[in-house]
Order: sequence, then C-alpha cells, then structure tokens
Amino acid sequence: MDIWKELQDEGIDTALLDEIRHFRSQYPAAPEAEARIPVPRFLYYGKEIWESAAAALLCGEHLLLAGPKATGKNVLAENLAAVFGRPNWDVSMYVNVDAASLIGADTLKDGKVVFREGPICARLGGFGVLDEVNMAKNEALAVLHATLDFRRVIDVPGYERIELDPATRFIGTMNYGYAGTRELNEALVSRFVVLDMPVISEDNLQKLLRRGFPELSTKWVEQFSALFRDLRQKCDNGEISTKALDLRGLLSSLHLIEKGITSGEALKLGIINKAFEPFERQLVADAVWSLIPQNADRAKLFGN
Repeated sequence: MDIWKELQDEGIDTALLDEIRHFRSQYPAAPEAEARIPVPRFLYYGKEIWESAAAALLCGEHLLLAGPKATGKNVLAENLAAVFGRPNWDVSMYVNVDAASLIGADTLKDGKVVFREGPICARLGGFGVLDEVNMAKNEALAVLHATLDFRRVIDVPGYERIELDPATRFIGTMNYGYAGTRELNEALVSRFVVLDMPVISEDNLQKLLRRGFPELSTKWVEQFSALFRDLRQKCDNGEISTKALDLRGLLSSLHLIEKGITSGEALKLGIINKAFEPFERQLVADAVWSLIPQNADRAKLFGN
C-alpha cells in the first residue's frame, strides 16, 4: 500500500503532508531502528481524526486514542508511525506492569551489572504505543509523568539522566468500561491530547473492505458492511453484548472464505462463536444469516 497516495486520495490536507515530509527529513530514522518502521496493511479512514492526530504529533504532543472496540485505534497509530517514518515500539499495558517494566531494570552483561533500558526510554526517536493504557496501575504509570511533559526526561536512581530524542512521541490507546480497565490519573491524562475515536461509518467500512479484499464483489461489500451496522445497532439497543461486534473477526472471516472455508463456518469462527452465552449466540447468528448465506463459497462472494 502506498500510504502517501492513499492519504492524498482521502483528501488529507496537502500542507499537513508537506509538514510531515519536512519532519521526516529533519529527523531521519536511525539505521538500527529502520526495521521497526511499520508497513501498514490497512489505512485508517477518517479525514478529521487523521488530520487532528498528525497535527498534534507535529506540535510535539502525545496522543491518547480513546474509544470503544472496532474504532481503529491501533490502525491509526500504525499509520501515523509509517507516514512519519518512525520506528514503532508496542508496549502492552496490563495490571502487572510496574515501573521497572517501563523504564528498565538492572541486568548482567559481560559479568557486570548494567542498566537495561525499557521501551519507554526512546532514545531512537520512535513512537511508543502504550496499548490499553488504562489497564495498568496508576502507580506504575506515574513514572511517565516527566517523560510525557515538557521535561521529556526520566531520572533513573543510580544511573544517568535519560533524555528523549526530539522525535519521540507516545500514543496511548484505551477502551473504557471493559473488565480490567480503570480510571486514568488526571495528571497523566493532562499530558496527552485526547482524541475520542468515532465508530467507523458504513462508507468507510466499505472502503476498508474494498481495499483489503479487492476481489470481493460490490454486492457482498455492501452486505458485510450492513451486517456490521446491524450488530452495532443491536449492541447499542442492549440486545447483545459487544463480544460479537468484532471488526477483526469480520476481516478474519473474509480471509477464511478467501482460503476456501464456507461462509457459514468462517462467520462462526470469526463472529458468532465469540458470543459465549447460547441465547446471545443465537441472536448473533440470526443477524448474520439474515444477510449472509451459510453455504456461500469463495466463488460466490469473490469476483464480479
């Protein structure tokens, strides 16, 4: 995927893209980190969100992408790292993450005790993606305060003062209201620019399906996007939980159908079986089969 062409086709402001090119020339990626620059498989569709996120990063801000599942938070983070030409570090946040996990810890090297930097110590000007940041304990996240504000440093007791590269940015992602999540400390949130990620529109979902599955016929692009819309409406109305509202699952189902699995089995694996309660699973299945036949194969769905 030529991400620059895709962004131009989406109508992203050309002046903003020129500024990003200037940023890339001003802060070239270190040779040892070039392998970490992502090559996106999908484009994030949403002009206003994309432009807001890029503008914030150009201003030196850190981003917090907040929203429910299936809103493309990680896709947007990957797109931003790719177009800015930055190496990408993914840091999975969870309840047992502590300060040592983020800033590093002592380790042995050649018989000597040395400091092993954690992923938060981004000397190479990378983008650090703090995935599901609101699952970690606030006590652990407190070590980020000096890193994320104007100081852009972290002092490790007994070691040198670590300064971040000028190109370093952090992008936090968070779902809210799910098991294992917690309220973020206000001091931490104040260090981010917060983007409220909207749900993907039906038009943008169709663009995503056409881009990811160019051989999928127009009729079925519309049917699968309608299926996702119907599942979301059922979630909004409280008829089903969000377990089956899974964009990754929808894409996985289409990949399985491409490989020769029938639509019935593929959609069970990707969507229906994610609703574990029998009554809810039947409601999801009824919604699926009302739009997609159970016996459709690759020949029926792919190819105009």
